[in-house]
Amino acid sequence: MRVIAISSLRKFWAQYPNCEQPLKAWVDEARQASWLTPADIKAQFASASILKRRRVVFNLKGNHCRLVAAIAYRTGIVYVKFVGTHAQYDLIDADTIEME
Repeated sequence: MRVIAISSLRKFWAQYPNCEQPLKAWVDEARQASWLTPADIKAQFASASILKRRRVVFNLKGNHCRLVAAIAYRTGIVYVKFVGTHAQYDLIDADTIEME
C-alpha cells in the first residue's frame, strides 16, 4: 500500500515522541500490506475499527494513539485523515474528519 500524508505523522510524533515508534511500525506494516478488503485489515490489525466510506480507525501504542485512514483498495492507497491521542480522537467525527 502507498501511505499518503506521512508528513502529518511526523508532525504528530514530533509533538508526542512516545508515539513515534508505533507510528513508524504502522507505516512499515501498511506499506508492506496488500489490503483488498476490510477483512484483510482486520486480519492484520484485529483492534482496527472498520467505518463507513472506506475508513478505518487504527489503535496504536496500546490505544494511546489513534489513526483514521481512508483506504482506496483498488489503487492500493492509504490516506491518513487524522492522527491523535485517544483524548483528541474523542473530540472528532472519524467518518468525516479530513487532515488539515
